[in-house]
Amino acid sequence: MVFEHNTLKPFDRYPQGALPAGAQVRLRLSAVGKEELQRVELRVWDGEEHRFPMRPLGMRGGKQYYEAQIAVSSTPCLYWYRFEAMLDGRRLVLGAPEDHTGCGEGKMGSEESFQITVYDPDYRTPDWMHEGVMYQIMVDRFFRGEGTEALLHAKDGQNIMLHEAWDEMPFLNISENGDNFANDFYGGNLEGVRQKLSYLRDLGVTVLYFNPIFEARTNHKYDTSDYMRVDPMFGDEKTLRALCAEAKKLGIRVMLDGVFSHVGDDSVYFNRRGTHGEKVGAYRDPDSPYAKWFTFRRWPDDYDCWWGFRTLPNVREMDEDYRRYILNGEDAVVKHWPRQGTSGWRLDVADELPMEFLRELRREVKSVSEDCAVLGEVWEDASHKVSYGQIRSYVLGDTLDSVMNYPLREALIDFLMGRRTAGGVARELASLNQNYPKPFLYALMNLMGSHDRPRILNVLAGNDGSDIPRAQRARHSLTQEERMVGTLREHMMLRVLMSVPGMPCVYYADEAALEGCADPFCRRTYPWGHEDGQMLAYYRRLIAMRKAHQELRTGECAYIAPDDDVFGVIRTISGGVDALGKPAQDACAVTLINRSARAVDVYLTQEDVLGARELTAENGETLHARAGAFSLRIMGLRGMTYFTRPAGAKI
Repeated sequence: MVFEHNTLKPFDRYPQGALPAGAQVRLRLSAVGKEELQRVELRVWDGEEHRFPMRPLGMRGGKQYYEAQIAVSSTPCLYWYRFEAMLDGRRLVLGAPEDHTGCGEGKMGSEESFQITVYDPDYRTPDWMHEGVMYQIMVDRFFRGEGTEALLHAKDGQNIMLHEAWDEMPFLNISENGDNFANDFYGGNLEGVRQKLSYLRDLGVTVLYFNPIFEARTNHKYDTSDYMRVDPMFGDEKTLRALCAEAKKLGIRVMLDGVFSHVGDDSVYFNRRGTHGEKVGAYRDPDSPYAKWFTFRRWPDDYDCWWGFRTLPNVREMDEDYRRYILNGEDAVVKHWPRQGTSGWRLDVADELPMEFLRELRREVKSVSEDCAVLGEVWEDASHKVSYGQIRSYVLGDTLDSVMNYPLREALIDFLMGRRTAGGVARELASLNQNYPKPFLYALMNLMGSHDRPRILNVLAGNDGSDIPRAQRARHSLTQEERMVGTLREHMMLRVLMSVPGMPCVYYADEAALEGCADPFCRRTYPWGHEDGQMLAYYRRLIAMRKAHQELRTGECAYIAPDDDVFGVIRTISGGVDALGKPAQDACAVTLINRSARAVDVYLTQEDVLGARELTAENGETLHARAGAFSLRIMGLRGMTYFTRPAGAKI
């Protein structure tokens, strides 16, 4: 006897996807075999076990079907289920595949459970996250604003190095614990960003995400010295307010990076280096008002620090005084900066912050404006992230608006580099669609590159320098052939990012085809005047394509794999409403990318594209359906996006 159940098939599970608390769901199981089952049950877990008998529906096509219709939990949670039956005294089980997605085709004998995400019915995320295009900036490396030379000397006497030339390679200066000192600066500042706002607007950017801008010793500033002060090398609070105000006029928002799990050892709160005087900070004074923020095993030199880095002392996030300062005081950090014109926070290592801390942070940020965002750094499926031995779900509506979409990034890189088939990628991304509530899914930060990884061009060229000594990576560069292949793959990856739910995010200078190995060489300066014009034009064109087509932003999403080497995305709006329930014109878009060197013919039925009789390619070519299907030829190492509106729809 063999059972079958696939969570990604509406016949087996309806409705599809995450469900609001208290909603009804219909689950079906089919059994193949001649034996007669004595009992078939749906076993559910929502904090305690429940069992529901499944009623037989009869035979069809040699299969016996069973069904149960139930109401999911009335409170937000992860709702788990599997199927159990008895046959001649034997217990038979059908559970989830053992791939930790909680979705997909069932597996006989598996005790793993399928997942239904049950979220708060009042869960909302800002519309600008669903519609936007994000751009990540490391301020020191973006542009040195005119008339701000004095800022270059704001840290005189603090053991920093200034680059004379903008296009010099970053210094590699290894510290006592194996980290880079990151004490070399180029002089990029907030005024420089303001002066480049027109460039960002023309690129199509609607959201700027800054790596930390608060006072800190390093150039990356993840070692905060003072949460309430903009680093003087970047400007000051007045500079930030002016930047936000001018960006707003151009339709651009500003999001800041919040680092709340640790501070810098040079901070006013810890003061290990004595920068702030002898009686300031927990390291200098055991009676400091900040002493309770930290865990000393033996004061002052034996203290808890982030991942063993002595330069980053951990904070006790649930300390009452720390929470008052960061979260809930009248002028607490997370409220102060949105009041200056910013639109929310990207949270560094969000999965290392206590859940109750995140809940309080979200409440306090939303008290300033419901339109403010709380976006977390979580590298895995955020619906069931395992952290410190516990499952943490960030998608229920009480912690984060959304997260950085590293699973998408890793899946697409693996596909383009030949490590996964299109079918494997489609299944993984479909599981995210299934596990994430739509308010969360359509607010994802979909990234290609970041400050934490080698430049995406190097990664996709298959030569990121990871196999050469770190000291030699500054001189590393791609060959002409590697650069050509990396460029074509970057085009394909970008096309997918512009075709899936969430905010596509551009890491500064990826659009200029900047090369670079891992930190610090992925943090080179923007090559103003030396951009790759063809890559830049491609980014502009694909961002404009996304902005011109509502279906690419808020349409329903399905993934297809017509060939091992061809991956596709179908976005649809039908019935006059988009995936988020808002009025929208019916439309369909199909994106296909072909990683192989050969041309591949792909066939789509009219049913796949809302019954349309014509498809218009992005390049203007019109294709007509024949015998109810379209034949699309995708050239090797290329991609294409096709658009249609069903018969009778206004164009």
